[in-house]
Amino acid sequence: MDSSRINELLKKYWNCETSLEEEQELREHFKMRPVSDDLKETAALFHYFEENKKKSLSDITFDGGVIEKIRTPPKRTKMVSLVYNSMRFAAGLTVVLVATWFIRTEVRKSTPQELVDTYDDPKMAFEETKKALMMISKSFGTAEEQARKINMFNEAKEEIQKKEESNL
Repeated sequence: MDSSRINELLKKYWNCETSLEEEQELREHFKMRPVSDDLKETAALFHYFEENKKKSLSDITFDGGVIEKIRTPPKRTKMVSLVYNSMRFAAGLTVVLVATWFIRTEVRKSTPQELVDTYDDPKMAFEETKKALMMISKSFGTAEEQARKINMFNEAKEEIQKKEESNL
């Protein structure tokens, strides 16, 4: 087979456009013939594929080796265990400290500055407290009106359900 045909097939192969017959043609070419220097890496790849085709995972020794490695924990010296546990503790402590810092930063950002200030004059503080309580009282009044509307809707719904049940 000439080198132009091989190069054409390799180009198609690397673009995932080859048919099974063309791939078989490439395998046969790299299996039988000595290759030029520019195709040595590609030939090594095809040889690797051929060698690994022969291997299977149904080998009993393979299964035994995997099971043995799973069952026996890795052996650690006391020093390695100490370092390992110290690193785990340090990582946990770092996570807690970073989380605390982020939460503290977010709380500071979300707290308005005027709420942080205090009043030196008790009368002024009392007046501001009255204003805040009046504002809350108005909000509760509005919420109570909305709750009455919802209650009226629930009562109507219950009456309809009772009528439907009595018709059945």
